Amino acid sequence: MLKVPVNAPGQVSDERRADRGPAWTLFFPLAALQAALALPLSLAVMATGSGWLSGLATPAAHGRELLFGFALAVIAGYLLGPLPRRRRILLAGLWLVGRLGWLAPPMAWPALLAEATFALLLAAGMVPRFLAAKKWRNRLLSPLLGLLCLLAVASLAVRALAPEHLPPLLHQGVLWLLLLMVFMGGRVIAPALNGHLMARERAAGAGVQPRLEAALLGLLVSVGLLVTQRALWPLAGALLALAWLLIPMRLWRWSPWRLRDRPDLLALLLGYAWLGVGALLVAADLLAGIAPTTRLHAVTVGALGTLASGIMLRQAILRAKGQPAEEPWLVVLAGLFALAAGLRLAMPLAGSGWHLLLWGAAGCWSLAWLLVVWRLRHWSRRAAMRASARAATPAAAT
Repeated sequence: MLKVPVNAPGQVSDERRADRGPAWTLFFPLAALQAALALPLSLAVMATGSGWLSGLATPAAHGRELLFGFALAVIAGYLLGPLPRRRRILLAGLWLVGRLGWLAPPMAWPALLAEATFALLLAAGMVPRFLAAKKWRNRLLSPLLGLLCLLAVASLAVRALAPEHLPPLLHQGVLWLLLLMVFMGGRVIAPALNGHLMARERAAGAGVQPRLEAALLGLLVSVGLLVTQRALWPLAGALLALAWLLIPMRLWRWSPWRLRDRPDLLALLLGYAWLGVGALLVAADLLAGIAPTTRLHAVTVGALGTLASGIMLRQAILRAKGQPAEEPWLVVLAGLFALAAGLRLAMPLAGSGWHLLLWGAAGCWSLAWLLVVWRLRHWSRRAAMRASARAATPAAAT
């Protein structure tokens, strides 16, 4: 299991340690709320032709908001670890100001600068920490996270100066995000499954499967490099198809049939399965020499929605000393994201009724993230009540 590096005991004074808090307590609720609002707002702007939210007025614009707004906030919450209060507020403030990039100029320019600063500070906070990892698969996170942050900054410049070049940059960003989810998803799922099976059967599961993981990482890195040249798209598609073959193999070795009593873990496996669906569909486009557009939603809606929501809620539940198996809404969320992805992928087949499927997909997506906001609040309040009770116990004893 990959562990986020933290300061060693004794390196931080008690006062400074008390000032530190997990980054996810700010970034997860913000990311979930932004995901719930951005898509319906974008569709409304495109449908009405309103100019006051020009930053959401095109499909590429709302795709950029999902990839480099929402996804970067989730990454920040999960990987930054405990931070001093001022730094948490600074980063969250920059990210929030960056969301003003939805607005028409002149408000957009300060927002662009704030978002670029957030991405660079995020890279500075994450990249050096994973360079010290012992295994090359873990060290791969450093350049990958740095690349995603640099692509976020580059997308701001492209959006402002040459918006016609934004879609190809986003397509490449999705492929690197696919690689990140293949890696991080496995590092979340494997220990969760092993812990459950050890507690129930006293026998571990397949674990991380390092050889399969290494093969997947090698193939997906090659795909990310090859897609930069259109002439190499068929080769990239062939390698991505090979990666797709390995994802179901990894899922099979995790023995989902042994998890009938843990729907929360099955929901995570469904999210991982969406990575395979996305890899296959995008591979088909690349083999045909077609730029992937609609089919990328298997990754950005099905996989990202299911895995990100599951990871967010697991983090909040475990902090409250609860059990993820106690959270029935994880299954509902997996169903909503599957429905949203299915409706979005079916749009090309819908003829004149495509807009109904689009709004249906947006509704499922937004409803799911509003549910995440609600459940994060529920578990955060439960954690706060537990902490208050624990603090009051010594006082009562004295």
